[in-house]
Amino acid sequence: MSSDRSNSDTSADSGAGSAAGGEETADPDSSADQPARGDFAARPSDRRDLQIQNPCGYREVVARQLRPWLEGVLRELAPEATTATVRFVSDREMHRLNLKYRGFDKSTDVLSFPGDLPPRPEAARSTGDAEAAVRPVMPFIPDQEPHLGDIVVSVPTARRQAVARGDSVGNELQVLVLHGILHCLGYDHEHDDGTMERVEAGLRRRLLVKVA
Repeated sequence: MSSDRSNSDTSADSGAGSAAGGEETADPDSSADQPARGDFAARPSDRRDLQIQNPCGYREVVARQLRPWLEGVLRELAPEATTATVRFVSDREMHRLNLKYRGFDKSTDVLSFPGDLPPRPEAARSTGDAEAAVRPVMPFIPDQEPHLGDIVVSVPTARRQAVARGDSVGNELQVLVLHGILHCLGYDHEHDDGTMERVEAGLRRRLLVKVA
């Protein structure tokens, strides 16, 4: 499991824990205690199968806008991935996951649970993984369904960050999903040489779509 964006952006976690029990309804499955892949598994499909899960019914999560944007991002960054899941949750649920999988007793903005794809060579080199840096990008068995991974985003935290940045919640959700995708591809801002930050800045300029 990869780390959250908040470690490279101190505004991401500020106040997140204090809102955990407040404004939103807890996810229906918040008591489940399953492995990450089991919590957010995507179905196999003949074509790319993108699961956009919004169990709390947050109005800012507009699947008809997110899905085509996400398709385009994955076509560019992970064309071999046939399945991926993005789940939008409450602070309470994010707090539970962050504590369970990372040992941090607080909420955060985004968590990534990488799937079957090997790290991108550039990402591997930036963290000193010499073996992964020369590994083929698509070492898949025929008919295997390569899973990008599972990305979890706290919508209440995204709301606070959007206000702090003077941006829309829809744009902040794209920023967090893109950050999660990069973690699923092996980028790691906690341990690299600055590569993820540079790559992410360029991708934001090219791939983010303005949302009101």
